[in-house]
Parts: sequence; structure tokens; C-alpha cells
Amino acid sequence: MDTRIKGAGTALVTPFTKDGIVDLPALRRIVRHNLDGGIDFLCVLGTTAETPTLTSDEQMVVRRTVLDEVSGAVPLILGFGGNNTALMVESLKAGGFDGFDALLVVTPFYNKPNQEGLYQHYRTLAGVSPKPIFIYNVPGRTGVNIFPETVARLADDCPSIVGIKEASGNIEQIRKVISTCPEGFVVLSGDDALTCEIMAAGGQGVISVASNIFPSQVAEVVHSEGQEALKANERIEKYFGPLFQEGNPVGIKALLSVKGFCENCLRLPLVPASDALVELFKNDCNGND
Repeated sequence: MDTRIKGAGTALVTPFTKDGIVDLPALRRIVRHNLDGGIDFLCVLGTTAETPTLTSDEQMVVRRTVLDEVSGAVPLILGFGGNNTALMVESLKAGGFDGFDALLVVTPFYNKPNQEGLYQHYRTLAGVSPKPIFIYNVPGRTGVNIFPETVARLADDCPSIVGIKEASGNIEQIRKVISTCPEGFVVLSGDDALTCEIMAAGGQGVISVASNIFPSQVAEVVHSEGQEALKANERIEKYFGPLFQEGNPVGIKALLSVKGFCENCLRLPLVPASDALVELFKNDCNGND
């Protein structure tokens, strides 16, 4: 099963008004900014979108708004996850994924399954999914790391599992995923700071947080090679530390606010960036590039 999900992708935030309502005009601004900046695809309702804090109705409104604003201009990948395999199967069978090109399925959280459990979970979902699946490995959030051997096994056994967003932060593990998975399996960086290194190792792109505000710069990094990619990365890498020092999407929302795209508002249990971080973006980083 082929997929168009590769290159420079953005993990979209969900903007909120000061009253805590989903800010659809701001969401459209950010989507348009990314389209105009040459981004290759968008990730909707992932971790950066604060999806667990959105109601089902809000999630549907976000989906419809992005679909309408994009109007087929770029591929879309939809965040999808849970730690109840049977319930996820029911959701997949129910459908409702029209307009999306693939699903980004995070490893089960809290349960902490072993590698065989992870294999059986993804294999079960792959058997019923109406869309190609990308594994999302982010052990810092889920408490479980899917090993390269398990990823390769799934890639070999399940044609609908077409790639992985690797956010383990372990470059040696990521290199092993790239080297052991079959040709055509798409490995995407899940960490802005590692994109150049992953691309140099054979990765095919990134699902970026920084590209919410820097789409053209992230696209340049991904679309360049060698020294040109490193030079492009140098122009934005000073932001990578500050963007994540108080957690994601705390940093990116602060910077988006400084740049005038949306309010610096999050939903509990997340809180807005500290005054010090906001001042850092305003002063040291100048709020622009």
C-alpha cells in the first residue's frame, strides 16, 4: 500500500481563544501559513494538537476545518490512538476517515505492553484499517518503546503499515529501523533536532513542531542535501531547545503567539509558557527568523 506521506510535515497545534474555545480562524491562518510555506503534508489531531483535551465534537470540527482549508492541496495524516485494541478496531470499522491519506497510530500508553503485545496490537489494527498506518513511537510520552525488530516484523507482515514516526530520540535505534525495514517503508523524524541526522541516514522526512511557524525553513531542510541541509537547519536550530524546554506544545504556542498567529492558550493539565520563555522568544530569538 503506497502513501503520499513523506517530506516536510507539520504537527498542527489546536489554537484556543482566551475563553478556551477552539479558534477556527487561527487554525485556518496556521494551515494557510504552512501551505504557503511549501509544507508537503499536515498531521491533524496528533500530540501537538492537545487532542486528549478535545471533545469528540471539537475533534470533528478541527478535522472539517483543516480539510476545507487544505482542499486537497497536500496530503493529510490523522492522529489515531488508544490503549484498548478492541475499541480501536470498532472505531476503524466505523470509518469516517474520508479526506485523510493515512493514520498516525501511537503506541499504546499506560498498559506498557511487551514487544509481542505491540506486534499483535498493530497487526490487529492493520487488518481492519481503511487507511495506511504509520506507527508513532514516542516512549517519552507512552512509557513503551517499540524495537526495530518489531517494526521490521510489522513492515514485513502487514502491507498497510507503511511507515513510522520515530521520536525515541535514539539515533542508533532509528538507523536500525531504516536498515532493517523493507524498501519503501517510510521513516519520519519525530524530533526537529534530529531531522538532518535521520535524513542523512536514509529517512524520508519529518513531522515537525517547529514548522507550525517555520514551514518554509523546515521544508528547505528536508528538501536539501548534505551541507545545504545543515546550513538550512542552522537558521532555525536555535529555536529547538526553547520550543521544548517547557514541553510541547507549550513552546510552539508561545512562539505562535509572539508571531501573532494565535493566543498563548492551552488546556489543562497544560499551562502556558512562563514569562521567561515568552521573553526569550521576544528578545533572544526576536520572535522571528
